[in-house]
Amino acid sequence: MARIKLQFPDDKFCYSTELTVRITDINGANHLGNDSMISMISEARARFLFDFGVEESADDQIIVTDLATTYLAEAYARDELRFEIGVMDFNRYGGDIIFRITRPADATLIAMAKSGFVFFDYVDKEVVPMPEPFAARFPKANRL
Repeated sequence: MARIKLQFPDDKFCYSTELTVRITDINGANHLGNDSMISMISEARARFLFDFGVEESADDQIIVTDLATTYLAEAYARDELRFEIGVMDFNRYGGDIIFRITRPADATLIAMAKSGFVFFDYVDKEVVPMPEPFAARFPKANRL
């Protein structure tokens, strides 16, 4: 089976936040579990969107369409992880949110991830075009 490879241009990252690996994030192999990493990616994404003015209660909301993650090193309880986040490959309805996750204490690259998103109208139950004010916040996102 082919392995996915995620590589992103450095200039696409425009935000970072740090999260601590909790003891409850550790799996039976004594490292950060896949399910907890996905939860941490979701928290980092929520912080990113909030800080860029995307309101959770807006009529047109972002929904995740897919997630790809590559794990490159283990993380352990109480590790501080830096989540660098950016956007790229915009299209009419959405694009990709990208993540580079490192452990700053030793500069170890822990994981890379890409989360596809679209804007969705929950009233009409349909995908809707990306609002121009959102796209304007990210001029380097390769709008198609």
